[in-house]
Order: sequence, then C-alpha cells, then structure tokens
Amino acid sequence: MTTKQRFEAILNWFSINMPVAESELHYNSPFQLLVAVMLSAQCTDKRVNLVTPALFAAYPSAEEMAEATVDDVLHYIHSVSYPNAKAEHLVATAKRIISVYNGIVPDNIDALQTLPGVGRKTANVVCAVIWNQPTMAVDTHIFRVAERLGLTTDSKNPLQTEKQLVKYIPADIIPKAHHWLLLHGRYICQARKPQCPTCGLRSFCRYYKK
Repeated sequence: MTTKQRFEAILNWFSINMPVAESELHYNSPFQLLVAVMLSAQCTDKRVNLVTPALFAAYPSAEEMAEATVDDVLHYIHSVSYPNAKAEHLVATAKRIISVYNGIVPDNIDALQTLPGVGRKTANVVCAVIWNQPTMAVDTHIFRVAERLGLTTDSKNPLQTEKQLVKYIPADIIPKAHHWLLLHGRYICQARKPQCPTCGLRSFCRYYKK
C-alpha cells in the first residue's frame, strides 16, 4: 500500500464512520474559541468546558476581558493547568486584539501568533474551526495517531507531522480530518491503552500489525 493509498483508505473510513467531527470545546464567538483553545493547552476539553461558562458570562468578548486584571481572570480559571500564565496571556491577548486588531480576532496564522500565549497549534485550530481554512493543528493525540497509522514516518515534532499530513489530505477536508484524528486518539487510539480490538482502522494500522 502506497502512502497515497493509505491516506485515501483511512480518510474514507473516517468519512463513513465519523461523518460528524467537530470541536468539543464550547464557545459562541471567535474570541471565545480562541480563549477556550488557549485554556486547553495541556488540559482536557472537559475541564475547560467546566470553567468557561462563568468566565464567558463575566467576559463575553475581548472588550470586557481587556478591562479585567490578571487576578480577575485567574479567579475563574484557577482549576486549569498553568492558570497564572494563562490568565496573564488571556488579558494581554484581549488587550492586543482591541489595540491592534480593532476588537476582531485575526483570521490568519501569522497574525494570530503575535497574540501572547498563542502558538502555531492554537492558531491552526482557530483558523480551521472558525474560518474552515486548510490548517492542521497537531496535538499529542494527532502526533501519536498519525505515526501509529503510518500516515507519518519518523516525525520528530508537530511541525513535521503537520507538513506530512497536509501533503496528502485534500485541502477541503483538512479541518474535519483534524478532528477525525484528534477524536480517534482521544477515545480509541489512546496513549497507554489503545482500543485495538474494537478499532475499525486496525487493518491499515502499522502499530497494530507490529
């Protein structure tokens, strides 16, 4: 099986078996998604979704959060990972969105990465989810699943994985493919206990064959 055939077979399986694949983070605007993704770094979506209702009630947009103090925001997010740094980044990001981008979340990766605490992965998520752009955000789940399935080979870091994936995944389905791989890693192809016996992709999987 060639790499191209492997991608086609796996993407076809996902399209049939996981027709709906989207972010599990709760949000009502581009700014709220940006905040939720920033909070989700090294933290579960479940935990973030417990925190954001009260946070967004207090600070529904960049305008309100830009007026908050770091301690104000910290009060709402203290139960997530690295709350102090994230609180600082959220306030600083809100202020920059107001001062530089007229209150509008940027719609491109380079501009998003000028926001405090926003790296390439976060920028890719926002561009894919909000604007349906062909950007592939690679987290630990996608890094693991892509390697196990044989979609990537000897990838050393998320950027290498991203480049290998976007080379073979059609641009129009990259946003959905991101969620296919992420959700598969979160619920089936888990790090410590992959559910290989019940996985419909095992016939294509290099990890399973080993």
